[in-house]
Amino acid sequence: MLSLHAARRPVQAKSGKRKSPAKTPAPTTARVGLAIAGGGPIGAMYELGALRALDDALEGIDLTRMDCYVGVSSGAFLAAGLVNRMSTTEMCRIFITGDSDDVRFRPETFLRPAILEYARRASALPRLTMEWWSSLLNPRDSRLSDLMQRFGGLVPAGLFDNSEIERFLREIFSRRGRSNDFRQLDRELYVVAVDLDSGEAVRFGAGEWKDIPISKAVQASAALPGLYPPVEVRGRHYVDGALRRTMHASVLLERGIDLLIGINPLVPFDSTRVDSDAGRRGDVDPHRIWQGGLPAVMSQTFRTLLQSRMQVGLAKYAQQYPGIDQLIFEPNSNDGEMFFTNAFSFYNRRRVCQLGYRNTLQDLRNRAESLRPVLEAHGIRLRDEVLNDKHRTVLSNLGKAPPRSTETTARLRRALDETEHLIERRKRS
Repeated sequence: MLSLHAARRPVQAKSGKRKSPAKTPAPTTARVGLAIAGGGPIGAMYELGALRALDDALEGIDLTRMDCYVGVSSGAFLAAGLVNRMSTTEMCRIFITGDSDDVRFRPETFLRPAILEYARRASALPRLTMEWWSSLLNPRDSRLSDLMQRFGGLVPAGLFDNSEIERFLREIFSRRGRSNDFRQLDRELYVVAVDLDSGEAVRFGAGEWKDIPISKAVQASAALPGLYPPVEVRGRHYVDGALRRTMHASVLLERGIDLLIGINPLVPFDSTRVDSDAGRRGDVDPHRIWQGGLPAVMSQTFRTLLQSRMQVGLAKYAQQYPGIDQLIFEPNSNDGEMFFTNAFSFYNRRRVCQLGYRNTLQDLRNRAESLRPVLEAHGIRLRDEVLNDKHRTVLSNLGKAPPRSTETTARLRRALDETEHLIERRKRS
């Protein structure tokens, strides 16, 4: 599902002339920003498929060379990878095909029990037990609610150890010419987390937070309460950035961009639409959400809150920033495949990645006529040959796996790519 908020006034190329739809648009100096929301491991795989589709279908834009990025939770890793020149091809090799010559991805490392957190909580049991026995001597202090609150401190703050996430990212961003330092990037990157003690959002990569390692910032932004424990940074604790806003697109809109591209993988599931479209086959139960029990009800509630908040924000942004075009890509609300897939499972990643790819291409195909003038104003063209190919998959044109390379050859290849990009840009200018 594509939400298009076109600028109220026509966006002119810097030369002051509109581009002819029949010609390939010339490059402009328009600033383009990319905002990627969170959604757990499965949400990240959907977003990767959507990014791959944009990479294939849009000419005149390089997702690894956008002007600015903002990432939240699992979307923060994708944004940090792109700004470090990790292409969608390379990320598909890491997470989908597993034939990357650089990174070996093991899903189980992200789902290791937080043993240290369990041990730390358990160590408080003797003290709490003594306090409880003491309270029994005073009936006024032995209320059930007080007992529950006292022993509630034994419940771990997170099930899984997110220190592995930080280590995994630190290793990736510390080799082959990449950087784990916001200050060394040649593009703006912002990773948003929420201060657990104040409830305020923090933009890592901005102001006084530029010196925090990118891997630590992503770890904090992805610390979904209950799943991962809060992350300590400078003596304070931080959790998932989506607790404040879904996509934090305003971070980029404030930077003076001309075009915003956003991806949000979590939308509420509309089972009534599924019933009307497919119920004639008798294979869909329109009331199955509540039948899924608490996990399904909580998932639907969480998704509804996130999307309604984002829709309110986008409507406000259209008023505040009338000269900025906004394209927001989301799954279809009647897509049960996305809703009923375990949001924290890595094992369906290829299927979900393909779903994101297919949905995004379909959105571009369905809205092509209204999109063309908007995109062409920013020097971007739709590739009709891609949109018209109904048999394309997320792995199409991925090519053969690259040969194993050393750190030196990888850095050389990166330098040559940068040189080629500079030469091409000067030619077009």
